[in-house]
Amino acid sequence: MERLLDGQVAIVTGAGRGIGKAHAIALAEQGAKVIVNDLGVGLDGSDTTSDPANEAVEEIRRSGGEALANHDSVASPEGGEAIIKAAIEEFGRLDILVNNAGNYRPRMIFNMPYEDWDSVVKVHLYGHFNCIAAASRVFRAQRGGRIINTASEAWLGEAAVANYGSAKAGIVGLTRIAARDLGKYGITCNCICPRASTRMTDSLSFDKSLDRSSLGGELDALNPGDISPLVVYLASQNASDINGRIFLAYGGTISLFSEPVPEKTIFKSGGWSVSDLCDVMPGTLAADLVNPAPAEPAKAEK
Repeated sequence: MERLLDGQVAIVTGAGRGIGKAHAIALAEQGAKVIVNDLGVGLDGSDTTSDPANEAVEEIRRSGGEALANHDSVASPEGGEAIIKAAIEEFGRLDILVNNAGNYRPRMIFNMPYEDWDSVVKVHLYGHFNCIAAASRVFRAQRGGRIINTASEAWLGEAAVANYGSAKAGIVGLTRIAARDLGKYGITCNCICPRASTRMTDSLSFDKSLDRSSLGGELDALNPGDISPLVVYLASQNASDINGRIFLAYGGTISLFSEPVPEKTIFKSGGWSVSDLCDVMPGTLAADLVNPAPAEPAKAEK
C-alpha cells in the first residue's frame, strides 16, 4: 500500500528524544527517508553525545525505515547548511524540514544571565532560521517543499521564560513571513505549539497568570507521539494550501490559532493629545483589560 510520504526525504532537528524522535518515527512510517539530527546535549547545553540520534536511527531501521544520524548544531549557519547537505548527499533530495531542536534555561528576567538569553535564542530562533535559509534554497530550486516549525504556548506570554518565550514568538513571526516569501515557489511553512510530556516539561512551571485549567494533572500523560500525525499531515501534499498558520496540538486535540487582527480602534481627526487619551482610553481601548501580573504588596523585610 502506498504511504503518504513514499519517496520523500525529511529532516527532523532535535530528533534524538521526545517530540522530535516521535516525528522522525512517524515520518519514516509513512515512507520518508529521515535525517535524524541531534547534537545530544542536556537541556542546559552540556554533555554532548551522539547516542540519542544514533539510537533513534537504529529504531527506525529496525522497523524497516531508512534514516541517517546527524550531529551538527542548528545554532550556526554552518551547522544549518551541513544538516541540509547531509540529506542531499545521503538521499539525493530534500522534501520536508521539521525544525524541533531546542534548549531550556528558565529564569526571571531580572536574574537571567546574558549567556542563558543568548543560548536559548540561538538554538530556537537562530536555529530555525539557519535551517530554513539553507533548505529554502533547495526547495526554491525544485519549486516545492514543506517546512514545519515548533513554537510553544510560551509565545503567548509566560513568566520566567523571557529567552524561550521570546524565541518562540519569533518563530511564530518567522513562520508567517517565510510562508509569504516562499509560497509562490510551492513551499509551505507552518508551525505547531505542542503539549507533551518530555524531559523539558519535568522542570516546567506554567505561569499561574495564564489559564491552564484544562491541563489539570494531565501533562505527564500527554504522549509526544500524539503530536506527530499533524506534522505528517502538514508535510504531505494534502496540506498544500495550508501556509503560514499556527496550530496547538496535544492528546486528541488540535486547534488552529486565529490570525492577529486589531480588537478595537479609536480615531480622532488631527491626532490625539495626552489629555484626550486620559479621558478616552479608560472607556474605549483600555476598557475591560486585565493586568496578567498585577502588582503585589511589598514584603516586609525581616
